[in-house]
Amino acid sequence: MSDKPEANDVVLDRKNLDFILDIPLQVTVELGRTKLLVKDILQLNQGAVVELTKLAGEPLDIFVNSKLVARGEAVVVNEKFGVRLVDIVSPNERVEKIL
Repeated sequence: MSDKPEANDVVLDRKNLDFILDIPLQVTVELGRTKLLVKDILQLNQGAVVELTKLAGEPLDIFVNSKLVARGEAVVVNEKFGVRLVDIVSPNERVEKIL
């Protein structure tokens, strides 16, 4: 008996993967968080600075459908902001975040 997958199994796995490739996911990159009172939000104007919980230079959190999956750093590519992934969250760490 061989551990090698049969051709039919490979084709079936590819079809199963193709089935989910077009599912849309929400990707969110979080710089940090803060809590403000409504009166403080109403007093914000252009140029106001809102202090966040993270320090400058700390990795950004990357969420897929509200679940932390990676951390990264901000980059500029062709005059647009992007995120370079620097750490993928391990399955164990994902479970710890849930508990």
